[in-house]
Amino acid sequence: MITHQPTRELLMSTWNIVKLELARTDEFPSGSASRSYLIRIPLNDRGLIDEAARAADPGRSTVRRFWPNERDQSGYILKSGNGWVFSYAIGENDDENLFHLENHPILQGEYVTVTESDGERLPYRVASISPI
Repeated sequence: MITHQPTRELLMSTWNIVKLELARTDEFPSGSASRSYLIRIPLNDRGLIDEAARAADPGRSTVRRFWPNERDQSGYILKSGNGWVFSYAIGENDDENLFHLENHPILQGEYVTVTESDGERLPYRVASISPI
Protein backbone atom coordinates (compact mmCIF):
# COMPACT_ATOMS: atom_id res chain seq x y z
CA MET A 1 0.00 0.00 0.00
CA ILE A 2 1.39 3.36 -1.02
CA THR A 3 0.61 6.28 1.20
CA HIS A 4 1.03 9.86 0.17
CA GLN A 5 2.30 12.36 2.60
CA PRO A 6 1.41 15.99 2.07
CA THR A 7 4.24 17.94 0.57
CA ARG A 8 5.38 21.12 2.19
CA GLU A 9 5.70 23.98 -0.18
CA LEU A 10 9.23 25.29 -0.19
CA LEU A 11 9.33 29.07 -0.36
CA MET A 12 12.61 30.68 -1.29
CA SER A 13 13.48 34.04 0.13
CA THR A 14 15.60 36.85 -1.20
CA TRP A 15 16.91 39.95 0.52
CA ASN A 16 15.51 43.04 -1.19
CA ILE A 17 15.63 46.80 -1.12
CA VAL A 18 12.04 48.06 -1.17
CA LYS A 19 11.13 51.69 -1.81
CA LEU A 20 7.87 52.92 -0.32
CA GLU A 21 6.56 56.30 -1.53
CA LEU A 22 3.77 58.29 0.05
CA ALA A 23 0.54 57.48 -1.78
CA ARG A 24 -2.42 59.81 -2.32
CA THR A 25 -3.60 61.67 0.77
CA ASP A 26 -5.70 64.79 1.34
CA GLU A 27 -2.53 66.85 1.73
CA PHE A 28 -0.81 65.17 -1.25
CA PRO A 29 -3.48 64.26 -3.85
CA SER A 30 -0.82 62.93 -6.24
CA GLY A 31 1.28 61.30 -3.51
CA SER A 32 4.87 62.32 -2.89
CA ALA A 33 8.00 60.48 -4.01
CA SER A 34 10.07 62.75 -1.75
CA ARG A 35 8.34 61.26 1.32
CA SER A 36 9.60 57.73 1.29
CA TYR A 37 11.19 54.78 3.02
CA LEU A 38 13.92 52.44 1.83
CA ILE A 39 13.74 49.11 3.58
CA ARG A 40 16.03 46.08 3.38
CA ILE A 41 14.07 42.93 4.12
CA PRO A 42 13.97 39.25 3.09
CA LEU A 43 10.84 38.38 1.11
CA ASN A 44 9.65 34.93 0.12
CA ASP A 45 8.23 34.02 -3.30
CA ARG A 46 4.82 35.33 -2.23
CA GLY A 47 6.17 38.72 -1.15
CA LEU A 48 5.78 38.04 2.58
CA ILE A 49 8.52 38.87 5.06
CA ASP A 50 10.60 35.75 5.68
CA GLU A 51 10.63 35.84 9.45
CA ALA A 52 13.23 33.06 9.82
CA ALA A 53 15.70 34.75 7.44
CA ARG A 54 15.21 38.08 9.21
CA ALA A 55 15.66 36.49 12.65
CA ALA A 56 18.90 34.83 11.47
CA ASP A 57 20.39 38.26 10.66
CA PRO A 58 18.20 40.91 12.37
CA GLY A 59 20.76 43.71 11.99
CA ARG A 60 20.47 43.41 8.23
CA SER A 61 16.74 44.36 8.27
CA THR A 62 16.98 48.11 8.09
CA VAL A 63 14.81 51.12 7.31
CA ARG A 64 15.70 54.63 6.23
CA ARG A 65 13.04 57.34 6.31
CA PHE A 66 13.31 60.33 3.95
CA TRP A 67 11.03 63.31 4.53
CA PRO A 68 11.63 66.88 3.30
CA ASN A 69 12.50 69.45 5.96
CA GLU A 70 13.24 66.68 8.48
CA ARG A 71 16.43 64.85 9.29
CA ASP A 72 16.63 61.40 7.69
CA GLN A 73 16.06 58.59 10.17
CA SER A 74 17.72 55.17 10.12
CA GLY A 75 16.59 52.17 12.09
CA TYR A 76 15.55 48.54 12.03
CA ILE A 77 12.53 46.45 11.11
CA LEU A 78 11.47 44.56 14.22
CA LYS A 79 8.87 41.95 15.05
CA SER A 80 6.40 43.38 17.55
CA GLY A 81 3.66 41.13 18.87
CA ASN A 82 1.97 39.71 15.79
CA GLY A 83 3.17 42.48 13.49
CA TRP A 84 6.14 44.54 12.37
CA VAL A 85 7.46 48.00 13.20
CA PHE A 86 10.08 50.45 12.00
CA SER A 87 12.16 51.38 15.06
CA TYR A 88 14.73 54.16 15.13
CA ALA A 89 15.83 54.06 18.81
CA ILE A 90 15.61 51.76 21.80
CA GLY A 91 12.08 51.67 23.22
CA GLU A 92 8.69 51.97 21.58
CA ASN A 93 8.20 55.76 21.63
CA ASP A 94 9.43 56.25 18.06
CA ASP A 95 8.14 52.98 16.56
CA GLU A 96 6.05 53.13 13.40
CA ASN A 97 3.64 50.21 13.07
CA LEU A 98 3.15 48.46 9.75
CA PHE A 99 -0.51 47.57 9.26
CA HIS A 100 -1.13 43.84 8.57
CA LEU A 101 2.32 43.24 7.13
CA GLU A 102 2.43 39.87 8.89
CA ASN A 103 0.09 38.45 6.23
CA HIS A 104 -0.01 41.13 3.53
CA PRO A 105 2.52 40.70 0.70
CA ILE A 106 4.93 43.43 -0.32
CA LEU A 107 4.47 43.58 -4.08
CA GLN A 108 5.31 46.37 -6.52
CA GLY A 109 2.32 48.66 -7.01
CA GLU A 110 0.60 47.47 -3.81
CA TYR A 111 0.14 49.58 -0.68
CA VAL A 112 1.48 49.48 2.87
CA THR A 113 -0.03 51.50 5.72
CA VAL A 114 2.44 53.00 8.20
CA THR A 115 1.22 54.34 11.53
CA GLU A 116 3.70 57.01 12.50
CA SER A 117 4.85 57.47 16.08
CA ASP A 118 2.34 60.34 16.50
CA GLY A 119 -0.53 57.99 15.54
CA GLU A 120 -1.10 59.31 12.00
CA ARG A 121 -1.77 56.49 9.52
CA LEU A 122 -0.40 57.09 6.03
CA PRO A 123 -0.60 54.95 2.87
CA TYR A 124 2.59 54.16 0.98
CA ARG A 125 2.87 52.62 -2.47
CA VAL A 126 5.53 49.99 -3.12
CA ALA A 127 7.42 51.89 -5.83
CA SER A 128 10.19 49.33 -6.40
CA ILE A 129 11.63 46.04 -5.20
CA SER A 130 15.24 45.25 -6.05
CA PRO A 131 16.92 41.97 -5.04
CA ILE A 132 20.33 42.37 -3.40
